[in-house]
Formats: sequence, C-alpha cells, structure tokens
Amino acid sequence: MPILSNVLLEAGDGQISLTTTNLDLGIRCRIKAEILESGTITLPVRKLASIVKELPSLDVELETSPNQKAKITSASSTFMVTGMASDEFPPLPEFADRHSFILLQTDLAKMLRSVSYAQSADESRYIMNGVYFNFETNLLTLAATDGRRLAVVSKEMEVAESNTGSLILPAKTVSEVERLLGQGENVRIAFNDRQVAFEISSGSSDEVGLIDSIYLVSKVVEGNYPNYRQVIPRNTDLHLKINRETFANAVRRAALVVSDKSNSIKVSISPGLMELSGSSTEFGDSNVALTVEYEGPEMSVAFNPQFFTRPS
Repeated sequence: MPILSNVLLEAGDGQISLTTTNLDLGIRCRIKAEILESGTITLPVRKLASIVKELPSLDVELETSPNQKAKITSASSTFMVTGMASDEFPPLPEFADRHSFILLQTDLAKMLRSVSYAQSADESRYIMNGVYFNFETNLLTLAATDGRRLAVVSKEMEVAESNTGSLILPAKTVSEVERLLGQGENVRIAFNDRQVAFEISSGSSDEVGLIDSIYLVSKVVEGNYPNYRQVIPRNTDLHLKINRETFANAVRRAALVVSDKSNSIKVSISPGLMELSGSSTEFGDSNVALTVEYEGPEMSVAFNPQFFTRPS
C-alpha cells in the first residue's frame, strides 16, 4: 500500500492533525495552527519531514489544490509536493477498551527505562519481544526478559479489582512510547485483548505551533507471558549492599580487558569485600576491589558484564 508511506494531514477547528500508520502501529498528533480553510491531503512523510527540517523560518504556510499538490512556503522558500487523496488513507482503528488507566508521564517513562533494555530481540521468542504490563489490584508491574536477564519494576496505583488486566507491548511500540513521553503531564492507557492505545495530552496552551495531543494505537503481542515470578527466589538469607554507580563503574573497568571470545567477568565476594576481575589472552587481566556491606560465606560467580550495565 503506497499510501502507508504518506502522512495524513487534516486541517480544521484551529489545529492540524497528522497521522501515520503501518497497520500494526499508528500515531496521530494534533498541533495548534491558524486555519484559513479546512481540508485534507496525504503527503510523502519522509520528504515532507526533510523539507520542513530545512525551512529557513519557524512560520510555515501550506496550501493544497484539487490535483493533490501541496504548496509549502516559508520566508523566501517555496516547494510543491505531490500527494495522494486522503480517502485512500486507512483510518486508525477505533476499539472499545476494556481497561483504562491514567498515569503520570514521568512515572511511566521511568518504569519503561527500568525494564525495556532487558526485552528479547530474538524473533523466534516473540512472546518476549516486548514489555509485559500487569495491572493488579492497586499495583502496576512492568517486566521484560530475554531469557538470560529479567527486569521487573512495580508501582502502587489505584486499580479496581474489576479493572485488572495485562498486555504485552511490542518492542517497536515500547521505543515509540518512550520517545513520545514527556510532552505533558498525564498519559491515558486503554487496552483490550488485541489493541492498546496511549493518549498523551500536552497541556492547555493555545499558542500556534504547540502540540495539543498525541494518540498512539498499537496491536499487542498475543499470547501468555512467561511466569517470570517463578525464577525470582522467594527466600534469601544473604544480602549485599553497594552504591549503584560505584558498582557500575567497577563493572565497566573490569570489563575493559575482556574480548568477544571471553566476554565475562568474575565477581568474588567475601565479608566486607567484593573483587571484580576480567581476563583475556588478547588484552590481559584486570582486578577491581570494592568495600561492601556483606557478612556471609565466600562465593564467586562469572557474569556477562553487559547484563550488569543498562544502555544509556
């Protein structure tokens, strides 16, 4: 469908609505604008974005003609872009949501950053190619795993027993949601068994050019997420306390000498002490010692250092 390479522009009621979709994921953004005459058109989204990015002025005028051409003017620059009729553009799916919740955008963004790096990229394990959302009674839990590492974060929130439910958000949608959050204060999440929608409201300003709202709708990953809770130890009698940044820096230093063939570091723990060491025939050896709060038996274990550090 060639029209899927276009963006749908709809002008009216003091705003311009821009919509793109690939049939699995769709996004609609509404921007405050000065509308002289209502109308619609679809234009090649990549070409339009590259043109607007290079325009010399913040003020942009767009005028359409019956032959599906758009005239874009900014300061002394003028472009004529050929589009397609808007009636060929597939509408974003509307669905009756079974579950609906409102969160602070800052809270959701922090929770996604805390787990999304652990989701699987293996297409053969599609169930784990995303982040698991579980709305339990008065609790929201996000989890992600690639089979080697598991990240879980929970937050207390008002969830009625009748409104509990869960979904698996695809990895592509996760990255889009992370990118879009931060446009305002709240985000509304609504979902059913097959689809999920995120509605981001940017605020109450009427200034021309500001984003009014963003609406993202996506298919969910269908299936049952693995029971990650069963791999989390229920009873632990040994505990170690260390500053997070100190530990992360030590992991990076110890890993400086490891290679692709020997991509692991050894972590040795004894009362009050942690030693991290790396080794490879290509580069040599490393050893980093840290003072820690620990009282227990001596032990050592090897880890892939990448599993200790979260991508920035």
